[in-house]
Amino acid sequence: MFAMFDYEFMRNAFAGATIVALVAGSIGYFLVLRGETFAGHALAHVGFPGATGAVLIGASPFVGLTAFTALAGIGISLIGERGQRDVAIGLVLTLSLGLGLLFLHFYTAYAGMATNLLFGNVLGISRQTVWILLGMGTVTLAVLGTISRPLLFASLQPELAEAKGVPIRPLSTFFMVIVALATAQAIQIVGVLLVFALMVAPAATALRLTRHFALGIALSVGLAVSIVWASLTLAYFTDWPTSFWITALGGAFYALSRLADIVRN
Repeated sequence: MFAMFDYEFMRNAFAGATIVALVAGSIGYFLVLRGETFAGHALAHVGFPGATGAVLIGASPFVGLTAFTALAGIGISLIGERGQRDVAIGLVLTLSLGLGLLFLHFYTAYAGMATNLLFGNVLGISRQTVWILLGMGTVTLAVLGTISRPLLFASLQPELAEAKGVPIRPLSTFFMVIVALATAQAIQIVGVLLVFALMVAPAATALRLTRHFALGIALSVGLAVSIVWASLTLAYFTDWPTSFWITALGGAFYALSRLADIVRN
């Protein structure tokens, strides 16, 4: 089993996936708690035209997708009521995929890159990418740690938090920006179409198993890390895509939590 660590690409994959899982598990917990999973899903799709557009002008696809998702996160946070936000997010989601396909039409030589963007390619990340993910992950978690207390208050009791002077709108903007950064990192592992699984499945499972905040976020992170480690190991021995195993295990854990809920009741 440990022979797989003889290969540099496996060491890079485990390092990068672990960093992303730590971030995704933490951010995803608040995303599910706040009922904003649809916004997180849309941000992943926004990264697709960002990356393909960057390639079209000769820039780094990672820089392009990060910039696009960050700008989209700010835009989503500035949209007012939830109903209006969902409509706008849905339009942005479909428009993003359309733009991505248009950019690929002008630069068809990068069709292979599109597949990696859509479905991920964790086994192809380099040592440099691991260091970039580590830097982004550290910043993301540091910002989340700074705003976690007021963010939790605003998530659970928004009216009371606003009455107590908590800056709801700036807080929401900061949170959506770090969601965008987390999404950009997760795309490297599972791709645009499957990032939802890594961001949401561990957090949703944790919230079903416990309502205690500290235990819940620790469980969400632990599940996310366990899922990526198990997925990489299974991918190595079966030669099946890592992203498939991540989505399959994430879905399985959530199904088991639902079953446990049914048994308890």
